[in-house]
Amino acid sequence: MRRRLVVMVKAPRPGRVKTRLGRQIGMVPAAWWMRHQTTRLLRRLRDPRWDIWLAVAPDISLRDAAWPADLPRVPQGPGDLGDRMGRLLRDLPSGPVCIIGSDIPGITRQHIARAFGALGPAEAVFGPAPDGGFWLVGMKRLGPPPATLFRDVRWSSEHALSDTLATLPGLRVAMVDELNDVDEASDL
Repeated sequence: MRRRLVVMVKAPRPGRVKTRLGRQIGMVPAAWWMRHQTTRLLRRLRDPRWDIWLAVAPDISLRDAAWPADLPRVPQGPGDLGDRMGRLLRDLPSGPVCIIGSDIPGITRQHIARAFGALGPAEAVFGPAPDGGFWLVGMKRLGPPPATLFRDVRWSSEHALSDTLATLPGLRVAMVDELNDVDEASDL
């Protein structure tokens, strides 16, 4: 079964992407940063060991020229972050999947390889973030994910990872490297 790395991307439009960062540095510079960050990230993570898929928001930007034409794209769809990631983990073709955001400049192919490697003995893997969230979630996906996955998670809080782990009772979970995402100017 082929490994899939899903990168959640948002159309790099001023006022629509990285708005918290945009309130500090301006909406146009924040959108510019996101566009270039995504381009660099996708170029850096290409690897024959996995296929890269894009989960695009908003859904109408699925065919946007901002995304590399050779990468498969799926819509993120409606709902909160948990709804959107849960749908990806349920609906993509069988096999190991890791999901990341596009706003983590420190990700390397080695980080992704370690995450997929952790799915050997574990059923789920997380890349924790220092703020209590996570930059990566992955599942082996031998069967459907638990129905409780991502239920009642306090997103964008210091509880996001611990709340998510509580939705995976009985699963073997591995942790990989801790990385930062970019939410505010100080993160740059």
